[in-house]
Formats: sequence, C-alpha cells, structure tokens
Amino acid sequence: MRLVYCDESGYEGEKLIDSTKPLFAHASVLMSDAGAAALIAELRARVRSPASSYRAGHLLREKHRATLAWFLSPEGPVAGRGSVFLLDKAHWVATRTASLLDIPVETLDRSPYVLAAANDMLRGKDQPGVVDEFFRVSGLTEGRERAELFREWLATDRVANSVLDPLVPALVSAVRHWGPATVVHDRQIMLPERRIELIREQVDGLLTGLRFGAVESCPQIQVADMLAGTVRALTERPDDELFPLAARFVAPGSFRS
Repeated sequence: MRLVYCDESGYEGEKLIDSTKPLFAHASVLMSDAGAAALIAELRARVRSPASSYRAGHLLREKHRATLAWFLSPEGPVAGRGSVFLLDKAHWVATRTASLLDIPVETLDRSPYVLAAANDMLRGKDQPGVVDEFFRVSGLTEGRERAELFREWLATDRVANSVLDPLVPALVSAVRHWGPATVVHDRQIMLPERRIELIREQVDGLLTGLRFGAVESCPQIQVADMLAGTVRALTERPDDELFPLAARFVAPGSFRS
C-alpha cells in the first residue's frame, strides 16, 4: 500500500479574500518512515532548534537559508518525493464567480470590495443578502437568477456542495499525482466523510483510503508542512536564488493567475 503524507499552508477554509495569506499551498510527500526520520534528524543537526516538531518557519529564518536551499535542491532529500498544489486565492474566487454567472472571467472587477462580496456569495455560510450585496458592488446585472439558485442549492449541503474550499482540488491533485494511494493527512476538521467521498468520485478509484495523523509524531507530515510552507512563502515573496528551487515542486494543475 502506497502511503502519501499531506499538510497545508495558508489555509483558512472558504475565507479566501481578506485572509492573512494570498496563496494556499498543499504538499504531498511520498517518503518512508526511515527516510523521513533521517531527514528530521539531519535538520535538527543543521537548525539546532529544541522544538518537538519542525515546521516551515524554522527553515524560513534567514540564518537557515543554506539549509532551506539544501532542502529544496534537485539533489536534496525531498527531490522526486514531494509535490505542492498552489492556489492563488483571489484568482480562484474570480474564476469560480465567473463560472457561476457564466461570464468571461476577464470582465469581472477584481477590486477588493467586489472579490470580498463574491467570496461571501460563494461561501457555505448562511449569510442573507449576499447576492444583493455582490450585484450592488460589482455593477453586474446578468447572472442574478443563477446566483440565487446557487445559494438555494448550496444550502442543501454546505459541505458537499462547496465550490470554494481549496482542500478538495488539492487532494484531487495529490491523489492523481501519486495514486493509487492512501492519504495520511494532518488533523483536519474540514475533511468529513462526505467530502472524502466527493474526492473519491473525482479520482477514479485512485484514493484507497484517507486517515489522519499528528504532525508532532509523524515525520512525514512534518516534511509536508515544511514543503508546503516554504514553497508558499517563496512564491509570495520571490527570491532569485530560492524561488526557482521552490517552483520545481509546484504541481502542473495548480491554480495561479
């Protein structure tokens, strides 16, 4: 059985606009227990932090720049063993909105007020008046009936009918990349059984199981955390030396503007 270990960075559920991070990153890692343990041991020797578990923040400190370059390098410990699904949150909201309204995405105003209103309209939360507010701030007139019908449909199952939560396309990308595989994911309340079933339906039998682990006790999940967090941070703030190393891990199906 092939086990793939996953963790995310920059995740705030369906709140994609006015969030703390502009990008969402989800890493999947295929690594043995012994290989992951050896990597963490090597990082401890290099970083010398007493932390019980290692995270992306350890590697992103300037004083550990050489260690980060080693971690991401083509000859490094994660090369060929990791993949990162990257999603630009504002672009995701814009394309989801355009798809709902059946309009060209380039005609949608991407100002902060419009994108925030679009985010509210597409979220699963019970928010009366969000359709009216979106059309008020966007200045659009077409697509209102589609939007109203969408809100009615969304209310029938806010988990299964989500069109925004980036965990779903991220896991689909990971399973298609590594599958058939069983996913071991860091603890995540936004992956109830119904949502896992939806992912299974999209990957043609490649998902053989999904269970949860703890980053504190699973070295592979620690590696996934470090990979997701460093690739996200280096993409948000490109660095001439390190960004090309991070970019090598980005999955082809990633969603960027």
